[in-house]
Amino acid sequence: MAFNKNSRRLRIKQGIRKKISGTDSRPRLSVFKSNTGIYAQLVDDLKGHTLASASSKELGAKKNVNVELSKEVGKKLAERATANGVEVVVFDRNGYLYHGNVKALAEGAREGGLKF
Repeated sequence: MAFNKNSRRLRIKQGIRKKISGTDSRPRLSVFKSNTGIYAQLVDDLKGHTLASASSKELGAKKNVNVELSKEVGKKLAERATANGVEVVVFDRNGYLYHGNVKALAEGAREGGLKF
């Protein structure tokens, strides 16, 4: 098995997913980031449904993502979540460090009204 950044993240992700799961009343806020974008979605793991989602692509980002854009994605997701009647979520950082863009997205979601 090759030990690189991606395999390390996937191993951490599996440990996180063992412990947390989203329900209808308290969905999982899952974060994914790539080199060109950041994406977030609210997932009900019991039914296998996505309740709301937001991405940097929707906000018109062409290239790289910065902290300000990540915060806007969090606010957008919180706005859509409250429209669907969701106020409390479980945060799934998806194996990424809680730093930089992931932290900014979480702060934006909190500012938008989500509790976690």
